[in-house]
Amino acid sequence: MTSWRQALAVYRNRRMLAVLCMGFSSGLPLPLTFGTLSYWLSEAGVSRTAIGLFVLVGFSYNYKFLWSPFIDRLPIPFLTRLMGRRRSWALAIQLLLMAAIAALGRGDPQTDLTATALLAVVVAFLSASQDIVIDAYRIELLRPEEQGAGAAATQWGYRIGLLAATAGAFDAAAFGGWRLAYGMMAALMLVGIVTVLLTREPAMPRAALAQARGGDRLERLAAWSREAIVMPFGDFTRRRGWLLVLVFIVTYKFGEALAGTMSNPLYQELGFTKLEVGNIGKIVSFAASLSGVALGGAMVARLGVFGALLLGGVLQMLSNLLYVALLLGGHSNLMLAVSIFGENFTGGMASAAFVAYLSGLCSAAFTATQYALFSSLAAVPTRFLAAPAGWLVDRLDWIPFFLLATAACLPSLVLLLWLRRRLDAEPPGDALPAA
Repeated sequence: MTSWRQALAVYRNRRMLAVLCMGFSSGLPLPLTFGTLSYWLSEAGVSRTAIGLFVLVGFSYNYKFLWSPFIDRLPIPFLTRLMGRRRSWALAIQLLLMAAIAALGRGDPQTDLTATALLAVVVAFLSASQDIVIDAYRIELLRPEEQGAGAAATQWGYRIGLLAATAGAFDAAAFGGWRLAYGMMAALMLVGIVTVLLTREPAMPRAALAQARGGDRLERLAAWSREAIVMPFGDFTRRRGWLLVLVFIVTYKFGEALAGTMSNPLYQELGFTKLEVGNIGKIVSFAASLSGVALGGAMVARLGVFGALLLGGVLQMLSNLLYVALLLGGHSNLMLAVSIFGENFTGGMASAAFVAYLSGLCSAAFTATQYALFSSLAAVPTRFLAAPAGWLVDRLDWIPFFLLATAACLPSLVLLLWLRRRLDAEPPGDALPAA
């Protein structure tokens, strides 16, 4: 079994720095289309109803699997021959994303809200498309034993990108306005562009090289559609227990998402001020999540994907009980810090193991398409299943609600144990099921 020293040594690999920088480029655009943008809209006098509707611009993140086959299989004329399929798509999307972010910052939501909304949709679409190619790039660049550390590295970069697009953008806007802030965020996309230019193209699997030959144009189009769209999903559905695996993907983060949805309303009801929540939350959550994902990546190398998923899931479930402790303790900054730290630390551990697991599910020939589908399903708890959280609090009160959120973690852990026992005969032995 791999020692903890060996498990942590994987972070010294230079490819991890490339993965971290790509994760930064992946996290940077997200707040610019809603979180940071919503503050700008409010400052511009846009109605709360209209601001709320801006959450819909992020639909691309949930439906990116629909166009992932085209990014997975289609070449870009000249550029793909020059740079390879992953690097060419990454560079093209990142250049367009840089331009779109800059254009969004040059708009004026007070005088032309429609243009701002359309540009936000464009940024979100390009951001989701960038995620497709970056996730595939990471999976193909790293060896199987490095996937856990790679998941942690990309999460590190992602969270640093989020911080830059929130705290960094707010500081820049306070100094020189929103045009300057968004211009600086556009310039920061150079981190990903330079990384792509300096990183080698992953080896292309033989199956991905297959091209439809012979027949007329319609027959070749039908053959390409079958290879690019039908085969990636058919490949997955031929595996034993594939439907239960999808259920596990959807439910693994459900209990955490259910509790986390109501964390800020809880802090407000307990009398914590915005400064207390903001200052404690910003420092503690950032440090906790980064240390959690680093440990989670090492856990994958030390314990395997299954062990890391199970341990991370159990700790993630128990962290929901910290909300109960906070309720019983009342207004205490120490308990607030402990609660925020526990939630983000265990969530980071589980997230690193979960990303490594999703990466291991992908077949080499269909990496981008399959990972886009899995990651879209993994976002379901946050965007849809946790929606009734407030309704449950109104009817159950706080402590029963958080106990229910804790219990909501159990089904996925039971399913994880069952899947492991059912599928342990399939190679590579530590994936659920085999990739």
